[in-house]
Amino acid sequence: MLQNLGFFILLLGVLVTVHELGHFLVAKACGVKVLKFSIGFGPKIIGFTKGETEYQVALLPLGGFVKMAGDLPHEELPPEEAARGFLAQPPWKRGLIVLAGPAFNLLFPIFVYFFVFLGPQETLSTRVGMVSPDMAAAAAGIRPGDRILSVEGEPVRTFDDMREAFVGKFNRPVPITLERDGQQRVVEVTPEKSSEVSPVDTVERGMIGVSPYPQPPVVGVPATSPSATAGLKSFDRVLSVNGVHVQDEAALYREVAKVPEGTPMKLSVARLAPVAVGGVTGRLPEVVEVSLPRQPGEGAAALGAEAADLYVASVAAGSVAEGAGIVPGDRIVAINGTPLKSFNKLATVLNGLQAQPFTLTWRGAQGERTQQLAQAPLKTRDDYGQTTAPLVFGVRPWSFSSADLPPVEKVTIDLGPAQAFKEAALIVPKIVGQMVQVLGGLFVGKVSPSTIGGPIMMYQLAAKSAEQGLDSFLNLMAIISINLGVMNLLPIPVLDGFHLLSAAWEGIRRRPIPVRVREVANMVGLALLILLMLLAVTNDVTR
Repeated sequence: MLQNLGFFILLLGVLVTVHELGHFLVAKACGVKVLKFSIGFGPKIIGFTKGETEYQVALLPLGGFVKMAGDLPHEELPPEEAARGFLAQPPWKRGLIVLAGPAFNLLFPIFVYFFVFLGPQETLSTRVGMVSPDMAAAAAGIRPGDRILSVEGEPVRTFDDMREAFVGKFNRPVPITLERDGQQRVVEVTPEKSSEVSPVDTVERGMIGVSPYPQPPVVGVPATSPSATAGLKSFDRVLSVNGVHVQDEAALYREVAKVPEGTPMKLSVARLAPVAVGGVTGRLPEVVEVSLPRQPGEGAAALGAEAADLYVASVAAGSVAEGAGIVPGDRIVAINGTPLKSFNKLATVLNGLQAQPFTLTWRGAQGERTQQLAQAPLKTRDDYGQTTAPLVFGVRPWSFSSADLPPVEKVTIDLGPAQAFKEAALIVPKIVGQMVQVLGGLFVGKVSPSTIGGPIMMYQLAAKSAEQGLDSFLNLMAIISINLGVMNLLPIPVLDGFHLLSAAWEGIRRRPIPVRVREVANMVGLALLILLMLLAVTNDVTR
């Protein structure tokens, strides 16, 4: 707890210092007398005086301030210092001083991200680990083990590069250059449209159905199939074929291809068997030996089985799927009359349908059933206690352990100072735009007020990001700094944005905002901030 508290104080301390340092440095540059520079509020813990300014660290780290001479309307200064008062400065100087705090909060993340991006970093390569059987990549002949080199002539080195290369590319042929067995070839894929919806925006990208992660050789077994007759069961994981260890689907394809059709094969499979001890039930892994003749086809089909992808592993309690009578072990067959071969395809179709009704066909112990259904909200709670109710259907595929799978191939990206600065300078405006959209969403009701967090949420975020490493902590620091910068630019009384507006008003109208109007505005602004803080703390406690 003390360590987490330390990370929380470090996070706030750095951000407050950056903000107040902006006001301080520009005030000094403009010739304004600065009386006090404080990190934190309340009683002073430590401090010293240098020149005409007192520097201190106060007890409460939830903010800070720069006290300038003559920053109150009725404050009297000695004649020799009257010209150095804040309110005695021309509007453009006051505007610069006020703007400096938020500006430093928006510039500081560029510095942070520069060090995050600088130097060598490992990331996922473009080597294909899994190909979804009914999507564009499979239709184009892309196989596990292929390395994608370019998308429509645009070179890609990482899997993220490849995903970004498909933004805006869908429902039309897209040439892809790949490498297989040391040779390059060009194939054409026709990506399907996928919309990634968030409270901030919607990103439309093409999906081709590949993943960098190898797929284990887990099978789905139809009730009357040769594999079921031989003793295989759905979600069995093939460990070996004729004594040869099989690590992933690619290895299964390779080994069964060596066996002539009709020739007996010996399989070793792992399955979770139900056990009961003292009234407590559970499942323990066991290894089973199975013999069966080699069937027509490739991969799982050569075993007389199917890919386990569309077999339902679990059903969410209270979901539409549970209400329809779907149970673990059932296989999804078709949606709106179109046959399915993967959960990825099912998820893509459901994502496009949202709350619209659809016709689903699935196969269970009693045979096939067809029913008209529609996705419905289902309450979920994340790691921070945030409750949401997204539209869901409620079926989940089999989740597997990465144990005994080949390691995912990674590539090292080494960014020099120029490239790291370029990436940092590009990402900060993008995040600023997202923050502005979120604030706009709060005002129009598109974003729920329950997403607002206070000190407790920041404490949790600081602790969790610190556990994940320095880069994660620095990323959080950059995002919160941007948030502070954007928030402080809002034209709300007592925030920097209102003072900036006041300076602009005076510069244009040649007279200040009337004192009475300013006093009333400050009272209203303070009341709004108190209400906002109460909402944030209430959300924190509720979470």
